[in-house]
Amino acid sequence: MFTGIIEAQGRIETMEDRERLRVLRIETPAGFTTDVSVGDSVAVDGACLTAVDVGPAQFTVEAIRQTLDRTVAGQYEKGTVVNLEKAMVLGHRLDGHIVQGHVDGMGELIRILDDGDAWRLHFHIPESIHRGTILHGSITLNGVSLTVNGLEDPRHLEVGIIPHTWAHTNLSRLAPGDPVNVEGDLIGKYVARWMAGRDLPPTS
Repeated sequence: MFTGIIEAQGRIETMEDRERLRVLRIETPAGFTTDVSVGDSVAVDGACLTAVDVGPAQFTVEAIRQTLDRTVAGQYEKGTVVNLEKAMVLGHRLDGHIVQGHVDGMGELIRILDDGDAWRLHFHIPESIHRGTILHGSITLNGVSLTVNGLEDPRHLEVGIIPHTWAHTNLSRLAPGDPVNVEGDLIGKYVARWMAGRDLPPTS
C-alpha cells in the first residue's frame, strides 16, 4: 500500500529479458535503499514491484509479461527516469490518498498548459477508469497522487501540477503523446462496479 507521495526519482540502469519476465535494475539516490530489503514492495511509476536484490543506491525488480503489457514499464529504456515510493508504514501520516500500486491502465498526455506558477496537464484515460473518477477526487498518474480538476468527456482528465511536484517527479519530462500509468481511486472503483450491477468476488 502506498500514498502517491513520491520519495525519489530513480533511473533504469540495466534491463535483462528472460523467458517470461524482464529484470530491471534501478539506480537510486544515496540513502533510498537503506530501509529496503529483499521482498519489500516498491512502487515504480505507481506499479507495485518486489525488490529481489538490494544494494547501495540500487535495487532490482522483476516485471512479468502482464506488467510489461499493462504499464509503461514495457516502454522503459536504459536511462529512463522513474518515480519511486516505498510502501507506507502503518501509523505514519497519509499525505496523499490510498494507492494500491495496481495500475488500472495507461493514459496518454494530450497537452500541457503553462498556468503561471503551475501547469495544467490534460490526458486521455480509459473509460473504465473515467467512470469511477469524480471532479476534485483523487487519481494516481505514474505513482503521483493528484487531484482531478476536469472531466470534460468520457475519456478526458485534467490535473494541476504545483512547482514542487513538477520538480520532484517525472511528470515534468512528459511530452504530448507520452503514456502514463493510471490508477483510479480505490473507493471509486468499488462504487463504479456496484453501480454496474456486478457482484463483487468473494473475500475469502
